[in-house]
Amino acid sequence: MIPRALALLFIAFLSACTVGGPHRATEAEVAALAAEIRGLSPGVAPAEAARAAGLAFAHSAALARAYGITDPPLIHNAKVNAGTRPRGLCYHWAEDMEARLRQERFETLEVRRAIANAESLILIEHSTAVLVPRGAPLEAGIVLDPWRQGGRLFWAPVTADPRYTWLPREEALRRKGQVRYVQRPEGSKAALPRVAQ
Repeated sequence: MIPRALALLFIAFLSACTVGGPHRATEAEVAALAAEIRGLSPGVAPAEAARAAGLAFAHSAALARAYGITDPPLIHNAKVNAGTRPRGLCYHWAEDMEARLRQERFETLEVRRAIANAESLILIEHSTAVLVPRGAPLEAGIVLDPWRQGGRLFWAPVTADPRYTWLPREEALRRKGQVRYVQRPEGSKAALPRVAQ
């Protein structure tokens, strides 16, 4: 088994190869993502797919500027943790991307959150936003991850991501014991999940 410190050093070395900062997407990049989103399901509206693709790239670049990204992801994480940058951890990217895409109120698409490596003793936990056809499971979606390339949007089908195996956020947190249940208001039989902060 690889010692945790050695694994972290190796990850830092790999991420140092990625230069951070805003990326202006080309029309071809946006069109490729839009086509992939449209291809998720016949029920996905082409106009929504195009809008979601454009927003995913544009918002990734806007967040990179807002977070002051000038370094590879793990170095920027160290700056956030040291208090010299306000945001830029993977879960910041995920929640800000999710919030922006939800503002669009898509009718044929949903935005979800996913977590990888939640139970790993060696690997660092990672969060992302995922775009799925309305009503479909997480596995039917596309990962939208601007963190891993320091502000440049990475995207791939959830099941074809070469680096991470994703779980729905609630499931990953439940496995870690970070989801508690509370009673629904009077008259309801089911319980509401509550995520520990």
